[in-house]
Amino acid sequence: MIGITPDNKLKRLIVVGDRVLIKPKDPSDRTTSGLYLPPTVQEKEQVQSGYVIKVGPGYPIPSQAEDEPWKETEEKVKYMPLQAQEGDVALYLQRNAIELQYEGEQYVIVPQGSILMLERLEDL
Repeated sequence: MIGITPDNKLKRLIVVGDRVLIKPKDPSDRTTSGLYLPPTVQEKEQVQSGYVIKVGPGYPIPSQAEDEPWKETEEKVKYMPLQAQEGDVALYLQRNAIELQYEGEQYVIVPQGSILMLERLEDL
């Protein structure tokens, strides 16, 4: 499990929209029968897993038009939150993942729709 702490070096990063920042697990370099897989085969696997590090605010909800346009209103954007939470283990589709490197660590950013399943340590 990846330790997520308040002094995490990733606290300066802001994930936008319906995106999720994931730290991929180390892929297995062997098959279940013990054969070694070359790195090119490991990268082409369609489904990968990793730890959810940060999540975006969610899907924006359009504001409703008011009946009284002369009233001053504050434009506060409302969001529908994502299912993924920090610390979850996610199975995601690799083809929709955007790989990036930040401070020497490898991460991927995937849209919420590319996450197939979440494993949460706490009871639902």
